[in-house]
Amino acid sequence: MEGIRTVLNEPLVLLFVILFIGSVAGQAKIKGISLGTSAVLFVAMVFGHFGYEVSGVVQNFGLSLFIVAVGLQAGPRFFKMLRSSGVVFGILGLLTIVSAAGTTLVMSYLFNISPALSVGIMSGALTSTPGLAASLEATGDPLASVGYGIAYPFGVLAVVLFVQLFPKILKVDLMKDLNRRSGPVRHKGSPEVMTIEVTSDQVHRRTLREIGIGKGTSAVISRVIRGDRNIISLSDTVILKGDLLVTVGLPEDLKKIRDSIGRETVYGKENHDHVKLRKVTVDAADVVGRSLREMALRRNYGVTVTRIERGGFEFNQHPGWRLETGDILTVVSSEDRIAEVERLFSRRELEVTNIHILSLSLILLIGVLVGTIPLYIPGLGSMTLGTAGGPLLAALIIGHFGKLGPIRARFFQPSNEVIRDLGLVLFLAGAGTTAGAGLVEVLAEEGLQLLAAGVVITIVPLLLVFLAAKKLFHLSMLHSLGAICGGMTSTPGLGALNQIVDSEDPSIAYAAAYPFALIFIAFVSQLLVLLL
Repeated sequence: MEGIRTVLNEPLVLLFVILFIGSVAGQAKIKGISLGTSAVLFVAMVFGHFGYEVSGVVQNFGLSLFIVAVGLQAGPRFFKMLRSSGVVFGILGLLTIVSAAGTTLVMSYLFNISPALSVGIMSGALTSTPGLAASLEATGDPLASVGYGIAYPFGVLAVVLFVQLFPKILKVDLMKDLNRRSGPVRHKGSPEVMTIEVTSDQVHRRTLREIGIGKGTSAVISRVIRGDRNIISLSDTVILKGDLLVTVGLPEDLKKIRDSIGRETVYGKENHDHVKLRKVTVDAADVVGRSLREMALRRNYGVTVTRIERGGFEFNQHPGWRLETGDILTVVSSEDRIAEVERLFSRRELEVTNIHILSLSLILLIGVLVGTIPLYIPGLGSMTLGTAGGPLLAALIIGHFGKLGPIRARFFQPSNEVIRDLGLVLFLAGAGTTAGAGLVEVLAEEGLQLLAAGVVITIVPLLLVFLAAKKLFHLSMLHSLGAICGGMTSTPGLGALNQIVDSEDPSIAYAAAYPFALIFIAFVSQLLVLLL
C-alpha cells in the first residue's frame, strides 16, 4: 500500500492514472446513458479525498485549451445566428441560463448556500463544464466542483426523461405537430427557383451589373436562356428582351424581380449547352474562413453560387458569407468549370490535422491577457473575465473571422476535438482533486439541501423554456425539445430525442441554441458570484 502511495505521489503518474480510470468509467453505460468525460471529475474527487492533488498549472492550462476550442468552434455560427431567424433558438438558450441563474439566487438565499456551491450546482444542473470553469475562476473556491458533482447526475437524467416522457404526457404526435407548425428557420420560406421572361424595355441591352437585379435581396441569377442557348450568368452578361432568367431566392424577392422586369414562365426545352447544377462541399483549409466576395467565384471561375446549406439549414447565397468546413454550395456552370471549383474546395490529400501551434499560442496569450482586464459593473463592483472568459471571448472573435494576421483559426473538426477533449480532461482532473478534499464534509453537512437545490435549478428552466418556446415563439414540440437540449447543453438528451423520432429538426434546434448557452453561462456564472 505504501508502494502505491509512493508511485501516485509522482505528479505525472497521478494525472495519467486519474485520466485512465476516468475514461474507463465514462464509457460505462446504464440504459444508454454514460458520464462521458465528466467521469474524470468524479474519479479525481475520490483521489482528492485521500489527499492527492493535480497541479493548478495543469488545471489552468487544460481550462484555457478547452475554452479556446469551444470559442473557435462556436465563433462562426454564433455571430451569424445573431443576424438570422435562428436567433430565436439562441434566445431560448439564453433564457435557459438566465432562468437557472435566477433560480440559483433563490435557492442560495433559501438554503443559505455559499456562492461557490451555488454556482457549481447551477453548472451541474445545466451539465455545463464551461460553467464550472467560470465558477471556479470567479470564486477561487474548489467547492464549486463539489456543487457541480452533486447536481450533474440529476441534470443529465432529468433532460433525458423530460424529452421522452413529456410528449407522451401531453399526448402529442411529434411528426404531426411538426408538420402543423413552422419553426423560425422555415417561416420565411426556403430558396425557390423561378424562370422569368424579360419583357421590360428598361433592361434591354444592359448588363446584369448595370441592372442590379437582386441587389440587396436574396435573389441571384443562375443562368440566362436565349433561344436554345444556356448562358452562364456573369456580371457582364448582357440581357436582351425575351431572355429567360433562371432566378433563385426567397419567394417574396423572386416576385419583386418578376414584377419589375417581366413575367414568370415555364421553360421545358433541352439544355444544349450542358450547363450543370451541382452541390460542392467545402473541405479545403485554405478556403475556410474566406467570404464569397473575397473568392469572386463568378469573376475568377465563371460559376454562380445559388444556395448554401449548413447544419441542416438552407440559405440564400450572400457575398459576405464566410465559409466553414462542411458547407454545401449549390453551384451552376459548365462541367469543366464546376470541376475546377470542386478541386478548389476539396481537402488536399494526406491532410489529416491542421493544428497551428503559433496560432493556438497567440490565441491563448491574447485570451489570458484579455481575462486580466478589470470590468466595472455599477452597483456590483469590478470583475475580470479570467482564464475562462478571456480566452472564450478572444476565440469567439478570432474564430468568427477565421484569420487575423498570422493567426489561423480554422482547424479541422478532428483537430478542434483533440484540443477540446485534452483540455477538458486536464481541467477536470485538477478541479476534481482540489474539490475532493472537502467533499465528504460538505455532503455530511448540507447534502440533502444541495441535492434539492440542484433538482429545482434543473426543473425550473426545463418548464419555463418549454412554455416560452410553445406559447411565445409558437414552435413545434420537436423544435422546443431540441432547443431545451441545446440550452441545457445536454447531448444525452438530444440522443434520447433522436431515438424516438426520425427527423433532423431536433438537431437543428439544438445546434442553434447550444452556442448561446455555452457562451453565456461562462459570463453569467461570474456575474452571479457578484450578486451572491
